[in-house]
Amino acid sequence: MTKIDDVARLAGVSTATVSRALRGLPTVSAATRRRVLAAAEQLQYAVSPSASRLAGGRTATVAVIVPRITRWFFGTVVEAVEETLHESGYDLLLYNLGGRERTRQRVLGTANLHKRVDAVMLVATPLRRAELAALTVLDLPGVTISSGSGVPGWPCVRIDDVAAARTATRHLLDLGHRRIAHISGDPDDELAFTTHLDRRRGYQEALRAAGIEPDPGLDVESQFTIDGGEQATVELLARGEPPTAIFAACDEMAMGAMSTLREAGLRVPQDVSVIGIDDHDLSGVLGLSTIAQPAAEQGRLAARLLLDPLDGRDLPPPGGPLILPTRLVVRDSTAPPRAD
Repeated sequence: MTKIDDVARLAGVSTATVSRALRGLPTVSAATRRRVLAAAEQLQYAVSPSASRLAGGRTATVAVIVPRITRWFFGTVVEAVEETLHESGYDLLLYNLGGRERTRQRVLGTANLHKRVDAVMLVATPLRRAELAALTVLDLPGVTISSGSGVPGWPCVRIDDVAAARTATRHLLDLGHRRIAHISGDPDDELAFTTHLDRRRGYQEALRAAGIEPDPGLDVESQFTIDGGEQATVELLARGEPPTAIFAACDEMAMGAMSTLREAGLRVPQDVSVIGIDDHDLSGVLGLSTIAQPAAEQGRLAARLLLDPLDGRDLPPPGGPLILPTRLVVRDSTAPPRAD
């Protein structure tokens, strides 16, 4: 395998001169550059992209900031981002905030990222004013994934949460359900950002389009987890007559709802239909109807949007958020309501 030392020997210059010549720096004379290029071509020497970046004072590393890596959506996105970055010679530096305020302050509230990364990706992490100011000072390329975490000048990749919720609710309406409950994110939960608001809005819009006024008694807030879905459904059942269907704001909440319903002696879907949003890896196993969102594709697209400026492709920024399509996946957890 040809090394830079071989090129230097053949061209009669130092390895530092070879490096400067191959990077096109103006401190090398035209004659010397021609000699170096000829030697490199003769020896079939190829410059490592990652080595070239490091030599140019870059880190070849992208910071990816997520609220909780243990959640299905975030883990799926990060895996796709890492694969895409590695294909282009970049490493991923993961910051998992994990609900810890001190971690958040260390990562977002200071110059922690300075000279450690070449770009930043925010996944479902809404920024406070001071955090936004700190990132702006760094003057790094960036991209966001999911609603509620936009940064001025950064492209955003997401789904249309309002439309996804409308589709889920409309599916239940089309089956004949009228008493449809909604379990969604707690506004005090850091993970909820604006997603819970958008999905509630879609749920309410679908009901009103069908001539049904949303009932606050059928709307329960909790966290975007299986435990959160269980707790919300326990509260929902304690309020009186159970609904004939539940639209959960995410699949993990839907799984918790299904568990609680069965413990209460209610059959899914014969007594209560359940639908979620995500198409979690376990949704097919559990027979959960859902609105599938392309989590991995959101990660791949966001990574490619970062690679363009990092690799010198000066493309115009998107005119708005890049919204990827969702689709209804009907499985065993939804059916028409009982005749009685």
